Amino acid sequence: MQMTITRAGTTGMRLCTLLALAACGSNHAPEELNQMPGYLGSITRADYDGKTNDLLTAGLGKTGLAGAAPVYANPEQPTPLELRRNAIYANYRAVLDIAANSGYGTLYGPNVDAGGNVGTGEGLVAGSEYIAYADDGTGKKNVTLMVQVPASFDPDRACIVTGTSSGSRGIYGAIGSSGEWGLKKGCAVAYADKGSGTGLYVFDDDSVNLQNGVRAGRVAAGKSALFAPDLSDADRLAWASANPNRIAFKHAHSQQNPEKDWGKVTLQAVEMAYYVLNERYGVLARDGSARIVRLTPKNTITIASSISNGAGSALLAAEQDTQGLISGVAASEPQVQPQPSTAYSVRQGGVVVNAPGRALFDYATYAALYQPCIASVAGNAGRCTALVAKGLLNGADLAAQQADAKQRLRAYGWLVDSDPLQAAHAGTNILVAVTYAYAYGKFSVTDKVCGFTFAQTDGSGNPTPFTSAQKAASFAAQNGILGSVVYENSVGGAKGYTAGVSPSTSLADQSLDGFLCLRSLATGRDAVSGANLEGTLAGQSARVRAGVAEVAASGKLNGKPAIIVHGRSDTLIPVNHASRAYLGLNAAVEGSKSQLRYIEVTHANHFDSFSSALPTLIVPLHVYLNRVLDAMYAHLSAKQALPPSQVVRTVTRADTSTLITNINVPAIVSTPAAGNAISVTGTVVDVPD
Repeated sequence: MQMTITRAGTTGMRLCTLLALAACGSNHAPEELNQMPGYLGSITRADYDGKTNDLLTAGLGKTGLAGAAPVYANPEQPTPLELRRNAIYANYRAVLDIAANSGYGTLYGPNVDAGGNVGTGEGLVAGSEYIAYADDGTGKKNVTLMVQVPASFDPDRACIVTGTSSGSRGIYGAIGSSGEWGLKKGCAVAYADKGSGTGLYVFDDDSVNLQNGVRAGRVAAGKSALFAPDLSDADRLAWASANPNRIAFKHAHSQQNPEKDWGKVTLQAVEMAYYVLNERYGVLARDGSARIVRLTPKNTITIASSISNGAGSALLAAEQDTQGLISGVAASEPQVQPQPSTAYSVRQGGVVVNAPGRALFDYATYAALYQPCIASVAGNAGRCTALVAKGLLNGADLAAQQADAKQRLRAYGWLVDSDPLQAAHAGTNILVAVTYAYAYGKFSVTDKVCGFTFAQTDGSGNPTPFTSAQKAASFAAQNGILGSVVYENSVGGAKGYTAGVSPSTSLADQSLDGFLCLRSLATGRDAVSGANLEGTLAGQSARVRAGVAEVAASGKLNGKPAIIVHGRSDTLIPVNHASRAYLGLNAAVEGSKSQLRYIEVTHANHFDSFSSALPTLIVPLHVYLNRVLDAMYAHLSAKQALPPSQVVRTVTRADTSTLITNINVPAIVSTPAAGNAISVTGTVVDVPD
């Protein structure tokens, strides 16, 4: 069943505003009446029976999620239900390793219940799903919010868990992380796509995604578009003619710097959860005009959670929570950027870490220089050669150059644990560097920042069009960063960055000139000479760095209980610049009032899929997200003590044929051994080797 709740009240109830209570004739105080938040548009509700379709797996179940991608009846015109199904399929698999020997179906997965018991069923979860836009009336923000209420939700034991999407993903981005935990626990899950989400705009046919994923023309979509660039039709036609096959997407090109609002929209998702829950479980006022609020922060446990960007959003939401909406935080591998501070220090094994807490754009642009060199092979090492020629790398041969690149990354904050993973992250940090340059600087797609645009490319690096089927499925098939990075300034014309030849070197150096430009934007200085930037680049750098400053975390959690878990081998979000630094900043600003705990897991990386690709190096971190959520819930519901900060020492597998067990991923303990304890003394964070 589907229905839409509008401000006029298609449920047959009028919403009493604070200014219209007399007209409503209610005898209740204003704060007792349930009111739809003013930033919400129409709310669409869908009910799922848990048999043919469900909240967690879209009817696919454990087996379907592990199988081949579902097909569309008509690939040119997939239905909203099909797009939802495939979006859940893609997003679930993107954040979890669904190989059985990596723990899927035994340590986690739809068939593993909230108590960790392995069942034989498919794990479908019945319940209702509510979706709405949060916007300021312009249609330019259109942040998608969603609340899933499982049939097992008990208003007498009410709980809410946030599931803000990781990466640049859409509204189902956290379905397999905090979403799954919350649904199994009987909690309502409050999701947000953060104002990034999968919003593919194609200039050539002026098409957009709607909230349900279906494609439409930009004019017809109007303010209902998930994303449309701020261009006149004349400018759009001129751009499409001069730059065929280029595309735009929301995270990079919305010109909103959506990250500055990630805490805010996470809180809005919680507010929407309270609204829909009170519409369901609140009783009617005596005059039948509205529902009386039954669930409030006083009788509801709300845990801010998620992974990566969503985990950073949870921490920001806790910092910004002035209404007491959030009871506690359980965050995994957070992409969080502590505000610059010298008030704390971080040590590992007694050795002081140099400059912890660098901003994402700072370390991503640094990695984008050196990781492609580490990934190079003999005969195709133009990036290494070009870096040596510019005095940014040493080494007489490829092996020596790659060793120097790894050493430079270690000196910039990465751990030696990341050395084996640096090559595998080259493409990821390229996407991060270019996407966030546009986002932080609030640039238009037509600005061609540092010569970069986005398009799908062929095997030779030439921009190619999206097919009609690709566009139709884009909502479900993409991770929010669409197409490939194209270097417009390549010798001989625009090429995908891997095929790009830099004008300054005439080498096939994977578009090094463009990435040196991005590095310059991050620092305000020329990446080669060190001279201060001038002219256009100076202005662009100022814009980018202003955007970076807008997203900085304060570290002040207002005494809320919080647990952060992070993998020591994380190569995308290094612990020294995120979780360890946040722990130090929190100590500096909250002191003895802090209730923050930090769990660092050895052999865990940002991407759980590596536990199958590299079983001798990596274990899945997802197991520990579930455990810190369990620990936070036990603390909030039964006053169990939070686990102390500690290093958890995992055991990798011999190969992919070996089944991972709890021996490989040991528990977080209540009393860690001295050699595993993480301590905070004053403002000094000490992490054991």
